[in-house]
Order: sequence, then structure tokens, then C-alpha cells
Amino acid sequence: MSTRIAFLKGHGTENDFVIVPDPENAVDLPPAAVAALCDRRAGIGGDGLLHVVRSAAHPEARGMAAEAEWFMDYRNGDGSIAEMCGNGVRVFARYLQRAGHVSAGDITVATRGGVKTVHIAKDGDITVGMGRALFPEGDVTVSVGGRDWPARNVNMGNPHAVAFVDDLAHAGDLFTPPSFSPPSAYPDGVNVEFVADRGPRHVAMRVHERGAGETRSCGTGACAVAVAAARRDGADPAVTGAPATYTVDVPGGTLVITERPDGEIEMTGPAVIVAEGAIEAEWLENALR
Repeated sequence: MSTRIAFLKGHGTENDFVIVPDPENAVDLPPAAVAALCDRRAGIGGDGLLHVVRSAAHPEARGMAAEAEWFMDYRNGDGSIAEMCGNGVRVFARYLQRAGHVSAGDITVATRGGVKTVHIAKDGDITVGMGRALFPEGDVTVSVGGRDWPARNVNMGNPHAVAFVDDLAHAGDLFTPPSFSPPSAYPDGVNVEFVADRGPRHVAMRVHERGAGETRSCGTGACAVAVAAARRDGADPAVTGAPATYTVDVPGGTLVITERPDGEIEMTGPAVIVAEGAIEAEWLENALR
């Protein structure tokens, strides 16, 4: 291991990430190393880690290299692997722009959830094509503190349970995962969103992210919330032929989600790089002992 490893820190609506540029996939990042780096007291701190690798250099992304030069090897804050992270894609794109790998306009990013289209606007906001939502069959219930709510099962490349509540405080502290049933609905765990109305096509949410706890924002979660709210409100763009746009307030800011008549979902929001530096390899090695 080299004596120092470059890193950056960024966030999208305060969903924050450690960014490790590693074009040739030369840096070993086992789960324990990721967890140490994301530790908010002993490490750099983050809800997750964005490992920036050329698609051709990563065994999970080589098949996407013809469509996307860069692969977002995303890890949750506990070191576990996740399929997708919507806020992470925006921050990933902002890093690529900052590093001079891409410029404003349209780019593609490979993820475990497939190739995502990204538009970097000149005014600063970034729009990500998040794909289509799937609605797995079966009723789901989520529970916190003795309260139960029916939840909409939505898959955005990763699993979500969306529950509409009268008060976001009913979700509790969200440090521990809310209970859900039946257990077979989410064999690998689930992201749980609690949603309250704020106005016409305007909602607010809190989220427990699988592997991270409560976070200030969740991009795929905001998309799941928007489509769940649209269906609850009787809006299905595939039926009406008109796009459905929802404003989704998260603790860290605001995201705008649009579902098009073809089913594609677009998420627009900010992405900021706040710092860069170097990780001492000796510290990382000691953290793994």
C-alpha cells in the first residue's frame, strides 16, 4: 500500500460520502476499511464511500465499459455493498467534473444498478436518470415503537418500503432498522421511508438507509417516495401521458423528482465537493487490526 491515498469529501443534500479516486482499481477497500473511513469520530466520516474506478478495470463493470467509462463502486457506511445511490451518483459526477474527466452536459455512469444517464447543468444542479420503478407484489407493513403502517413496496434498483404518516416524528430516531413484515419481502434488508404531505405534489420524508441508519437524504428513496405518492394520488404517467413531478423535502435539502410517461424517473438536485486530502496508509492499516 502506498504511503498516502487521495480522498475527497462531498455531499448531495447532506447525504455525505468519502470519495476515493482509483482509476485502475489498485486500492484494496475491504468492508472494515470502508467502515473505518466512514466512521464520524475516528475516520473521515460519511454515509457511504464512492470508489471511483474505470469500468474496464473492475470485474463487476467491464461489461458496461462500452457504455460508461467510469464505475461507481458504491459502499454503505458499514462497508457493505449497495446496488445504487442516487445522491451518490450526483456527487460522483461532480467529482468527475472537478477532476477534468468530464465537462458540463450529458455523461453516463456505470453502477451495480445499471448504467445511469447524468446531466450536469451549467447552473450547478445535476439530473440523474434513475431508471424505472418496480412495484413488487404483496402487502408490506413497517413498524416503529409499537406503531404499524402499511407500506408501498418500491424497487429502484434497491429495495424501499414507503409509509405515509401524519407526523414524521412518528418514525422515531431511525438509528435502528424499522421492523417489517413479512420477512420474505426483503431478504437482504430494506430502505424505509416515512412520508408526510406538505402540499400539492409536495412531500417531506425521513429515511432509514440499509447499512447506514438515518441519513440526511436518500436519492433512490426520494424517487420511491415520489412514485408511491403519485400512485396514491391517482397519477400514473404511463396512463395519463403527462409527466408527474414531485418536490421531496429531505432533512438535508430538496430534490425534484419527475416520472415520465415512458416510466423513466429523473432526479434533480445539488452536489458539492467540500474537501480533499490524503489518507495515511499507516492509519488505515492500524484501523484494520
